[in-house]
Amino acid sequence: MTEKQVSRYLDDFVVGETIDCGSYTFNEEEIIRFASEFDPQPFHIDPVAAARSPYGGIIASGWHTVAIMMRLMVDGYISESSSMGSPGVDQVRWLKPVRPGDTITVRILVNEVIPSRSKPDRGIVKFLTEVSNQIGDVVMTVQGMGMYLRRVE
Repeated sequence: MTEKQVSRYLDDFVVGETIDCGSYTFNEEEIIRFASEFDPQPFHIDPVAAARSPYGGIIASGWHTVAIMMRLMVDGYISESSSMGSPGVDQVRWLKPVRPGDTITVRILVNEVIPSRSKPDRGIVKFLTEVSNQIGDVVMTVQGMGMYLRRVE
């Protein structure tokens, strides 16, 4: 196994910076497949029941949207960073449904960079992640944090 090339450390994050992580388009088949296994509510898996629901049709599970957001974040910057994982998220908000054919875009706003006092080789970055659809509506927000190593000089 080869060691990964790290291009972003804790020291490289700047408060106010935005990180664009790319886009993804959902389709009905994958929405139903994901929800059938992980969130089998009728408005996620049954087109007839979903049509009669307040949503008027199939919508993606919020957890499916979170999973796609995470994939875009890993591909967008985490895989080339000094990420040590996350101690958690403080808030997830599903603001609008994600439907088949919707393309979501993930953008991260760096809110705070906190070097560790007890472990000087690392720290925490607090983020607000916004997930928008193709017409610019914010469909989900996540407030969370990640742990990153500091640059060794």
